[in-house]
Order: sequence, then C-alpha cells, then structure tokens
Amino acid sequence: MSPSGGYFSPLFLLLLISGTMMPHNCMAALSPDRDDVLAAHVPLTRLQLHTGRAYNITDKNYWAASVFSGIHGYVIAGIWLLIGLGFGCYIIVKNSRPSSASIVQYPDSSYILFFSFIVFFSILAMVASSFVLVADKGSLHRTKKLTETILDAGSDAQRTMQSTKGILLSIQTLIDPYDSNTSHMLNVTTHMLRRDSLSIQSFIDKTRHSGNEAIVALYVANLTVVIANLVLLVAALVSFIFRWPLGLIIIIFCCWILTTLNWVLTGINFIFHNFAEDICIALDDFEQNPESSSLQSVLPCANSTNSKKLLVKIGYTIHTCMFKINVKLTALPALQSVRNEEDNFGVWKVCDPFSGSPNYTFNPNQCPEDAIPIGNLPTILSRVTCYSSSRNCRDEGRFIPEAIFYKCSAFSESMQELIDIFPDLVRLIQCSKVKQAFSDIVQRQCKPFRKTALELWASMLSLSISMVFLTLLWAAKAYQDKGKNFSRCSIVPDRV
Repeated sequence: MSPSGGYFSPLFLLLLISGTMMPHNCMAALSPDRDDVLAAHVPLTRLQLHTGRAYNITDKNYWAASVFSGIHGYVIAGIWLLIGLGFGCYIIVKNSRPSSASIVQYPDSSYILFFSFIVFFSILAMVASSFVLVADKGSLHRTKKLTETILDAGSDAQRTMQSTKGILLSIQTLIDPYDSNTSHMLNVTTHMLRRDSLSIQSFIDKTRHSGNEAIVALYVANLTVVIANLVLLVAALVSFIFRWPLGLIIIIFCCWILTTLNWVLTGINFIFHNFAEDICIALDDFEQNPESSSLQSVLPCANSTNSKKLLVKIGYTIHTCMFKINVKLTALPALQSVRNEEDNFGVWKVCDPFSGSPNYTFNPNQCPEDAIPIGNLPTILSRVTCYSSSRNCRDEGRFIPEAIFYKCSAFSESMQELIDIFPDLVRLIQCSKVKQAFSDIVQRQCKPFRKTALELWASMLSLSISMVFLTLLWAAKAYQDKGKNFSRCSIVPDRV
C-alpha cells in the first residue's frame, strides 16, 4: 500500500463506525418497543486516480525525460573531453619527434593582446564562479525549505493518524463488552492505521534522508568544482607571472578536466532548473484545479468530488442518528410511572453538530443553548436508571435497566469521541494540511525557488563557456611562449 493513499481505507472505515455504532445499540435499547433501527451505510469505494499532463513523479518516463533534458551539457562535456584527448595525443606525438623548425617570432602587441584576453576571461570566470556560489547557497536553502514544508505536512497527517489510533483503542475498550462486531471493526481499523502510519513515517524518513543527500550532493559538487576553478585560475596566473612552464601545462590539463565537469554540472543544474519549474507549475495547477492535476497520482484526496460525497454521507448518518436519539428522548416520559420535574426528557435534546440536507455540514456551534452533547447523555439517563442498589425502582420512576444504561454510556462516550476528532479526520481526508503547504509554496516559495534554480544553471553555463575560452587561450599562450625566454613578471619575451 502506498504511503500516499493507503491510509484512506481505514479512515473511511472509522467514519462508518460512527453511523453503525449508536443506532443499532443504544437507540434500540432506549426504544420502548425495542424496534431495530436501520443505519445508513457508506460504501467504501476506491478513489479512481489518473495521471495529469506532463508532470508525474511516479512515472519513470518523466524521470527519464528529465535526465535527458540536460543532454546539452553531457554532449558538450563529451565532445570537449574527446577534443582534449586528441589534442593531448597530438602534443605527445609531436614532442616525441625531433623538430628542426625555427622558433616563430611574434610582435610584442600579440603577447599583450593574448594576456589581455586571458585576464578578461579570467575575470569573467571569477565573476561567474561568484554567482554560482551565491546561487548554489540560495538553492540549497530554498530546496530544503520547500522539502521540509511538504514533509512537515505529511508528518502532521501521520500524527493525526497516531492520535486517531489512540482514540480508537479507547473506544474499542468501551464497547468491547457490548458489541463484538464493532469492536472487531475497530481492531482492524486500528491495525490498519498503525500499519499505514508506520508506512507514512518510514516514507517521510526515507524521503527526508535521500532528499537531503541529493540536495547536499548537488550543492557540494557545485561548490567543489567552483572552488577548484578559482584555485586553478589563480594558480595559472601565478605560474605565468613567475614563468613556470611545466606548472602551466599541468594547470591547463586540470582546467580541461574541470571544464568537462563544469559542462556535466551545467546539464545537471539544467535538470534541477526544469524540475523546479515542473514542481511549481504542477502545484499551481493543483491549486487552480485539483481534480485535473497530475498530482492526483500521489494525492488521492485531490478528488474533491469523492471527498465531498463521502463527508455528506457521513454527515447524513450522524445527523439521522442524532435525530432518532432525540425522538427516543421525547418518548421516554411515557415510560415513567412516577414523573420527576428534573427528568423532563421532552425538554432535553442531544446536540446535533451537523446541518440538515443537502450538505450536512459539520458545525458544532449551531446547537441550541439547551442542547447537551451526546457524551452527557449518560448523566441524563442515570436519573431513570434502575441500579442494583436501588430499593424501589418503580416508585422512584427508574425504568432503564442498569446493564442497558452502561451499554448506552459506552456508546454515547464513543460517539462523542468520534465527533471530537471528526474535524481532524475531515482535514486528513481532504488533505487540508497538504493543500495549505502547497498553497504556501506556490504563493511564497516558488518564485524565489525558481529564480535561484535558474540563476544556478545560468551562472554555471557562463562559467563553463568562460572556462572553454580561457583553457584554449592558455593552451595557445603556452604554444606562443614555447622556446622563448622571459624575465620574471614580464609579458613580452626577451629579445636577443
């Protein structure tokens, strides 16, 4: 069972219990003629899911397409590496053969022009590296914040399931002596909630761990390559100024390798940029029209039509239950052999927190001031309960058997506990916390998140292009300076 949707089955079962528990037990016990009362049943229908347009993180084709979107970086990196291998082999073969070619003399202006280009592209590379460092840091922060926002919403749902499980165990303890079937339903539901709660927690832990690893890995890769670039840029200038030809050749070789890595990271950062765009577009689409959103593949609750129908049926069930209880309370005075002004059942009314047809909206504040919560019903019934310690129940107007009273008390308290947790269950079924998290991401986080992702890719692309020109310029400069004598810190060679 997937962690994204597995917990809905036990929740549906739990809410159905509220419709089957009271009418068959307590209401039947309160009825003067003990007629059975039929309860409304809500069929457990599986939510039909469908994938949306382009963004579907559960589809392997999406991830394959995402990886392929960075192919421009991989291809250029491969071409650049092959060119480097070919150029290196050419230099090795050429230097292994004795050459009688004379040293070519260039005008002084060419040395100055070459050096000016090197300085210019070195500055560009340093500026681009600075932008990469800033964007990389911002991207790390934004990505972690977005991830934590989503995972925190999942953790909140998991905590709600845990608290619901505890309440179910309490209800099971109350009604187990009176209704083994409902107790068994609760036991099954509790085990399902526990299993799916652990599944969700495991999913969140793994996602948080693997997500953090991926985020940090990209951050460290960008940081490491950029710092290495900066070090090589400074080392190349120092080797040139202090005239260390071998060191310059080694640095050119390292720059060639680093430029290849730059292009690989350019492709990866482009994937990340596309992923950021896809996430924000999908979340915005979900906020505008949840039912047609591609996120339905991971959020079954996105189907608001099914959720509304289910909640209406649950509201109808409890509303009908409360109505019939109030009818029974009105009929109880006819059973009293001795009237007591304090036991005016015709005045007492149980609070029905659901509105009437057609929506059956949950609103606990709509109850009249004189209405009592269903959990307080045992207090009223205790006044007409014939306890074993009572001496003359008939003369005292006590007509409800003690066993029936305890049975009604158990189911009344159970019903009250279900009503108390109903708002949490509604929020869980409707994914309210998840929707709030998505809304927060769309309205507050998406714009800076997309911006930093774009800046990271653009700055890495600029750095890669700068390093290509700079590496070629250093190679050309090494060829230009070959066989010539230079004074320390001199740009122009010594003339003989």
